[in-house]
Amino acid sequence: MTPFENSKSSKKSSGRGEPMVWFTGMWLSFGMLMIIVLLSIIVKNGFSTFWPSPVLQIELVEGSEAGLRGSSKLAGDIRKEQIRTTASETGEAVPEIQLFIGNREAYNTGFRFVMESDIKSRDFPEGIMRAERLEYGDMIGYPARLELADGSTIKSTDDSFASTLHDIVKEGNKRRHEIEHIEKDQIGAINRSMESIKMKRRGWESEEDIPEKTQKEMEEKQAELQADYEELASEAKTLRELQSANTLHYLLPTDGERSVPTGSIVDYYYPNQLNLFQRTLRFFKRVGSFVKEDPREANTEGGIFPAIFGTFVMTLLMSVAVVPFGVLAAIYLREYAKQGPIVRSVRIAVNNLAGVPSIVFGVFGLGFFVYFMGGSIDSLFFSERLPTPTFGTGGVIWASLTLALMTVPVVIVSTEEALVAVPRGVREASLAAGASKWQTIQRIVLPASLPGIITGLILAMARGAGEVAPLMLVGVVKLAPTLPLDTIAPFIHLERKFMHLGFHIYDLGFQSPDSEAAKPMVFATTLLLIGLVIALNAFAIIIRERLRRKYKTSAF
Repeated sequence: MTPFENSKSSKKSSGRGEPMVWFTGMWLSFGMLMIIVLLSIIVKNGFSTFWPSPVLQIELVEGSEAGLRGSSKLAGDIRKEQIRTTASETGEAVPEIQLFIGNREAYNTGFRFVMESDIKSRDFPEGIMRAERLEYGDMIGYPARLELADGSTIKSTDDSFASTLHDIVKEGNKRRHEIEHIEKDQIGAINRSMESIKMKRRGWESEEDIPEKTQKEMEEKQAELQADYEELASEAKTLRELQSANTLHYLLPTDGERSVPTGSIVDYYYPNQLNLFQRTLRFFKRVGSFVKEDPREANTEGGIFPAIFGTFVMTLLMSVAVVPFGVLAAIYLREYAKQGPIVRSVRIAVNNLAGVPSIVFGVFGLGFFVYFMGGSIDSLFFSERLPTPTFGTGGVIWASLTLALMTVPVVIVSTEEALVAVPRGVREASLAAGASKWQTIQRIVLPASLPGIITGLILAMARGAGEVAPLMLVGVVKLAPTLPLDTIAPFIHLERKFMHLGFHIYDLGFQSPDSEAAKPMVFATTLLLIGLVIALNAFAIIIRERLRRKYKTSAF
């Protein structure tokens, strides 16, 4: 091939845009690589939160600053290994490890950095115990003895120590659930009934206006409720006293004895005695506890079930609200509205709404939904409760409507595109057969457009489930004692505040009193939020693909 032919072939190749194909492909690969790396970091750190790591005990060299309470020993699991530059003139780089040492009530800290040069020896003692507690985080130490309620003592070297401790902790967990049931469910029901009587009294203009019979009935009911309350409160107090009747004494790795009531121990194990199978079982047990339990210790311990439930309910309500508004608006703009400057302006406004910062929607939701609509509902239907607001404060219904308003442009645009994609011949055939325009839209156009509509819903759900800024103004809280759905009539409580996984991550990362202790929970919650979004999207995608196969035409 001559040089002229080579030059001509090169120009043709350049004219076809092959270099741009390689260029765009390179950036696509780079973007996918960043996503894979990010997800890998989240998955690795998220799952490592639940893996029971062995506990390392180290002996420090004499004069080391890493020691605590004048001791030369430390024990804990390794959370991080890094290189640190010293503050000396030479700026020497030295390796160091971060240990989670637990026992926060004893050390006033849960973590300790130790330079490798300060470590004299390492050991993994089999007798060391790690216990999850209701307060002060985990305990790491050597069990010494059990002091029982009857005054007897069982030493850790006795054969009956392990079985006795297991039974006591199991019984304590059962008793704790009984206390929660009494205080949250039974006493909660009594408080709601007493509040109802109080609101009924407020409904009358004055105490003198209440009929004598009604007054007597309310007083009798109130006395009965008060008696039930005192009985349940006494039962809960007795159970709490039993929780602190037995005591576990243990030795700190730094020497010195501490004690903990067995009723505050949630779980315990010996990390250096576990084999791979036992570690795997404990891993799944901790994952299950994380998913189904309530948070503790300023959300840095325990589980996140209320946040999972709140995120799911909010996303579901948002989807139910956004689809009708978005689809009806798209049908009117595409099928009924006369195309012209006004309709073009509306489309431009809809597209611009998608670029408005989410916090602006939060401010609008606070002003319109919470203060205006919620305040009006309180004035009309809950006037006896004022000045305490019912709907005139943040709640799951206002959060859902705010996010629906924020994501409705996505649904409108995707629905319009789906409507345009329906072949013209299908519409004409329906009209020629005698169907009206609405019948054609209802029975021909909409079914064929459902895959595109659901695509818009998927995008709306993905964005709405991960939003945090607007929710902080319209209903999300750090800790919600009650769920939006429960067994109490009317079962669906749209006025209640709720927890959200996205806000939970923000709270742990930026508002936690102990950032190091909260870091594992941040990764675990992030992993769960990503999993929840993927699950919701996968469910919608499956429905979309089934509808696409069912209503497949030549245009798809």
